[in-house]
Amino acid sequence: MWIQKEIQLKPYSRGFHLVTNAIINRIPEIENIKIGMMHVFIKHSSASLTINENADPTVRDDFEAYFNRAVPENEPYYKHLDEGSDDLPAHLKSSLLGASLNIPITEGKLNMGIWQGIYLCEHRNYGGSRKIVVTINGE
Repeated sequence: MWIQKEIQLKPYSRGFHLVTNAIINRIPEIENIKIGMMHVFIKHSSASLTINENADPTVRDDFEAYFNRAVPENEPYYKHLDEGSDDLPAHLKSSLLGASLNIPITEGKLNMGIWQGIYLCEHRNYGGSRKIVVTINGE
């Protein structure tokens, strides 16, 4: 069985946001999958996806602080400046973290660790709503 949906996430502020439930709530068909795989792809080049800690929100704050130091704004060697000082760093952060995830499905649920969740990594100050494509294959 194949299922594919495009989901539009609400606009999030810059930072790392837990969106596992926002995704799962839009694909109730997952409950019918005994064994399968869910692929999640973000259709943007200035935001990304990752899986990490889902309980302590300070982890998400630390991610934001780290990436802002690792990929700072306003570097004199940046050439892509048309959309603001946060734009090129957002593209770099997106490339470092990635645009897609693969997550196993077992007995109608995502088979992730108890402390894992899906993050939307919003790297722009005003990124707007984000579109993701969720593709499920399973039986």
